[in-house]
Amino acid sequence: MKRHPDWLKVRLPGGGKYGEVRKLLKGLHLHTVCEEARCPNIGECWGVGTATVMILGDTCTRACRFCAVNTGDPGGVVDPLEPARVARAIAQLGLKYVVITSVDRDDLPDGGAAHFAQTVRWIREFSPGTKVELLTPDFQGNVEALRTVVEARPDVLAQNIETVRRLTHVVRDKRAGYELTLFVLRTWKKMAPDILTKSSIMVGLGETDEEVLETLRDLREAGVDIVTIGQYLRPTSRRVHLPVARYVPPETFAWYREEALKMGFLEVFSGPLVRSSYRAERVFAAARKEAG
Repeated sequence: MKRHPDWLKVRLPGGGKYGEVRKLLKGLHLHTVCEEARCPNIGECWGVGTATVMILGDTCTRACRFCAVNTGDPGGVVDPLEPARVARAIAQLGLKYVVITSVDRDDLPDGGAAHFAQTVRWIREFSPGTKVELLTPDFQGNVEALRTVVEARPDVLAQNIETVRRLTHVVRDKRAGYELTLFVLRTWKKMAPDILTKSSIMVGLGETDEEVLETLRDLREAGVDIVTIGQYLRPTSRRVHLPVARYVPPETFAWYREEALKMGFLEVFSGPLVRSSYRAERVFAAARKEAG
């Protein structure tokens, strides 16, 4: 694996509420994308008492080549008590903003949409003041599943496009799709224009800067309000995981942000260590303020 440039170095996890968050999540048998996806920001986020919770288990039915999450067949198994358990954890942590995400569950008829909706409702019950962002699978474009999630009324709906059109079938599982993600985001915006929509792009996979701008234009055309752009980092040296094609310098990320804001996005978070859920509360607040 290539040696990371200086701008990608982060401190080891620890300090603040890191230990408290880790202990609580483990005690409640909850999975976090922070750990499963080996996020470089886990120390910073957990240190201030925030986390992105991953529901519906830790086994994904898809095998994207950028991701370290376990893949396999969960066999349709769902823990019906998980939504309430997640809500209790959020209440105990005193979170004002939470991101709920999941593995892909193509083994379920609705892809897990009802489970997402139930989780939102339990959070509203335990922590009515908490803002809720859902980072969901594409549900294979099932419109009723998309409607189920919308009707739970989260504050933000997110589905990540991940990469540019040309590289989609190299980077993502063959069941995922560039146009499918745009369809999901466009459909949500039509169903609920008042709910903020969000997506994320990784760079450093072999795309050109012009392709990044093209992807941003496509997302904006689909009505996306918020976009995040970050550096792809290879999760392991296994052949299944794609190598880093280039390390994008901070000044290029700044340029991406400037260009995206010109396109009309309400907020853009762009930087080497940015991930789709990184500083989500701050991004939400900025976008809501911009929206008026």
